[in-house]
Amino acid sequence: MDYYKIGQKIRKIRKAHGLSQEELAEKVNISTTHMSHIETGNTKLSLPVFVDIANALEVRTDDLLDNPATATTSTSLDEIATVLERCSAQEAKVIADVVKATKRSIDKHL
Repeated sequence: MDYYKIGQKIRKIRKAHGLSQEELAEKVNISTTHMSHIETGNTKLSLPVFVDIANALEVRTDDLLDNPATATTSTSLDEIATVLERCSAQEAKVIADVVKATKRSIDKHL
């Protein structure tokens, strides 16, 4: 198990949720230092802490594992929805336009 990759995934999702390390650590009931060590892969995290982090970030535990086999469209849609929740209507429209243009470009090249 690659704890560094798990930590980086936690950091990415934490930032997408607009949380600081301190805020997430508080939700999980661990120290900020411990959270920092988890995100940098400098410590192994226990299963209960791992589950608590997933719950605090509102993701499945599979979403925190760096395993392409567990990546799903549903997970991607959840991440996009989380970003869009913090957008104005105008920002959401711009993002939708970018997604559509990107999809058209991908379709042309595949």
